[in-house]
Amino acid sequence: MSDALPQETLERIGAVALDLARLAGREMAAGLRRTPEVRYKPGGHGGESLRDPVSEVDQAVEAMIRAHLAEHFPEHDVLGEESGERPARGSRFLWAVDPVDGTANYINGFPLYAGSIGVLLDGAPVAGAVWCAASHALRAGVYHAMRGGGLFFEEEPVQPLFNPAVRRRLGGFVDASPRSPEAWEARRTGSAAIECAFIAAGVMDVARFERPNAWDVAGGFALVRATGGEIRTLGPEGWKPFADFAAEAPDGDPGQWRRPVILGRPEAVRQLCELTS
Repeated sequence: MSDALPQETLERIGAVALDLARLAGREMAAGLRRTPEVRYKPGGHGGESLRDPVSEVDQAVEAMIRAHLAEHFPEHDVLGEESGERPARGSRFLWAVDPVDGTANYINGFPLYAGSIGVLLDGAPVAGAVWCAASHALRAGVYHAMRGGGLFFEEEPVQPLFNPAVRRRLGGFVDASPRSPEAWEARRTGSAAIECAFIAAGVMDVARFERPNAWDVAGGFALVRATGGEIRTLGPEGWKPFADFAAEAPDGDPGQWRRPVILGRPEAVRQLCELTS
């Protein structure tokens, strides 16, 4: 079904995704200048989870993005981290939005965070735009891609970095310690979206995410695919190539998708899957 998407429609979707990612970036920068209010989501035993902060910027940016989508694509569904509202359930199009990915980094002023916009058609990523506070270009900006095209950073084509003289490349692991796979220099950024963008750009080789939500990685999956990267998810039969969020989610709802993920350069993905099988 998704092959029927007209190129003109795809380009319009990609342009809006780019604009919305830039909006997220502007609001994040403005929020830091005024010291945003912070609260913590509910945790166990009726208390707060100090591992799950949310700032006023998270909520404000998602509200802005939803308002823009209601204007531009009222027939499309929206899945966001900060609001459970689903305006068009059953639509073939779903916008997966993470207004601030890496909130703990953001509220502490640590410049590794992102704003991620992913667009799914029938559950499969067809466009992604991820604003990153840091990049291969040593400045903030948006990595973006559409199905069938390459990777761009602020509308300029990106040739993924790859220095053959580097024999031990960077891997993103939750446990960035001596217990991490020895084939890579372990890094933990605190943002799945920014790691997807770094993998697409060739800054990182591979990453493993334990159980992300669709909004964490939908935009990043589109970027990784644009540069020929491989994505695998863990199911009952082991590590399998990722097809789409709906096919892997209960009741076919990407909002309920949560699976372990390995993604990166194909050879690195195969190697890491073998090590963790």
